[in-house]
Amino acid sequence: MSPALKNALTQSITDAFSAIGLLAPSTISLEQPARREHGDWSSNAALAAAKAAGRNPRELAGALAAHLGQHLPPHVTKVDIAGPGFLNFHLANSWLHEVLADVIRLGTQHYARPDIGHGAHVNVEYVSANPTGPLHAGHARWAAYGDALSRVLARTGHEVHREFYVNDRGVQMQTYGASLLARQQGTEVPEGGYHGQYIIDWAAEMPMGVDPVEWGRAKALDYQRTTLGRMNVEFDTWTSETAVAESGMVETTLAALRATGHTYELDGATWLRTTDFGDDKDRVLIKADGQYTYFTPDIAFHQDKFSRGDLLIDILGSDHHGYVARMMAAVECLGRDRGDLEILIGQNCVLLRDGVEVKLSKRTGDIIELAEIIDEVGPDAAKLTFLLQSIDTRQKVDLAVVASTSMDNPVFYVQYAHARVHGIMRKAVERGIARVDVAAVDLNLLSHDRELELARLLHELWAALTMASIERAPHKVTTWLRQLAAAVQGFYHDCPILREDVPAELCQARLWLVEAARIGLVIGLDLLGVGAPERMDELTDELTSQEAN
Repeated sequence: MSPALKNALTQSITDAFSAIGLLAPSTISLEQPARREHGDWSSNAALAAAKAAGRNPRELAGALAAHLGQHLPPHVTKVDIAGPGFLNFHLANSWLHEVLADVIRLGTQHYARPDIGHGAHVNVEYVSANPTGPLHAGHARWAAYGDALSRVLARTGHEVHREFYVNDRGVQMQTYGASLLARQQGTEVPEGGYHGQYIIDWAAEMPMGVDPVEWGRAKALDYQRTTLGRMNVEFDTWTSETAVAESGMVETTLAALRATGHTYELDGATWLRTTDFGDDKDRVLIKADGQYTYFTPDIAFHQDKFSRGDLLIDILGSDHHGYVARMMAAVECLGRDRGDLEILIGQNCVLLRDGVEVKLSKRTGDIIELAEIIDEVGPDAAKLTFLLQSIDTRQKVDLAVVASTSMDNPVFYVQYAHARVHGIMRKAVERGIARVDVAAVDLNLLSHDRELELARLLHELWAALTMASIERAPHKVTTWLRQLAAAVQGFYHDCPILREDVPAELCQARLWLVEAARIGLVIGLDLLGVGAPERMDELTDELTSQEAN
């Protein structure tokens, strides 16, 4: 709900409580009823206050409704009660016309910016793949989700820092380098090595005599960065695990942990008392041979990340469930609040081609690269597809559908709607119809159900964006965007704009409604990091054939 409307309704409820001699609840909630006939907005304020007031909830709601009926807030035509004591507000169409005016006045940069973060600095870490090969479809989901979440947080009042942790330390790097060297020399890769076609291709590029680990690391990182860039995914910081381990950060972090009293020595190893903070067992920091475990530089990395964000958000795959408790405990051992770290665990996706599941494994060589998916379906289709569902659900992706230029393809459907509104504007210019200043246009002429539905959806962007931010759920923006695209298509087919029998005043109002829809589509597509094309070849013939509109 927009701040102006929310303030008006909540103030009217507060005033009604005061008028009947009661104190209003500290928080007054307003929600849209599931059924439109129950009103446009509903509040449970009477239910929330009834116990403290010693009143029957429905009787209290009736008293409030009686006062509200005598002092109707702006745009409200009727207030009635329902169920055990809900207050239902019925609004005139004028509130939706005001929404349109706000959308047009504020535009893509300023409309729908709920200030949830209040300037809080958030560090979002995602993808963080090993630099041992190309990114695959599994990484695609984390890339799309992390980027969209970062965009949602930025639009809702957060200062966002995007981070990629380069896992370039450990046995896998030596194995990767040995695999490259073996292919360069024409020999078999070592046991447990990497067998993908990319190993053969990259080995052919590798200069003779270079360190295969260092060269291979740089090659993989450059390839990963380029592939992510094609999906419009970029990072502020790429942090090397090796650099963390060698920089002194680990020693500094260990000293901080020892100072808190949460470490101890046992069997020649150094342990961290993570069980003090809910872990199922204590964790080794330094092994008996003096080597750090993988956990130790990870703690140091998180300590360092706090210099780039007051809140850390880690986005990890389903195989990291066991990691959550220990890292949350480690953060508390460092003296941070538990709420300073969020670890979001996502489910993997299942990639289908011709109805057959494709397995992904860099080690066996049976791999579908992210770059290959982008080549096949395009970066926008690839990205939006991975944003259709909640990150905690297992997703199936049918490449045939994603690659199609039909209404079954979600990204095509949404982009088609955006191209359509641009097509309408171009057609208006061709016919010599220019939009007059919106202040001179009577938006009250917009009364068709299709027109009002478009306006209502533009208003609902506030709620969709708010929930996407609070729940870390950018797919809620995707859902809203698809609904808006459907409303645009319905409006286009049922509400002629440029037809000769459409009065000039109504034509102008509808042209501004088209502009408002464009603004909403641009905001939604930008939140997902997906392009907003102004032309699509598939649309040209249809626009030409519908001259009557």
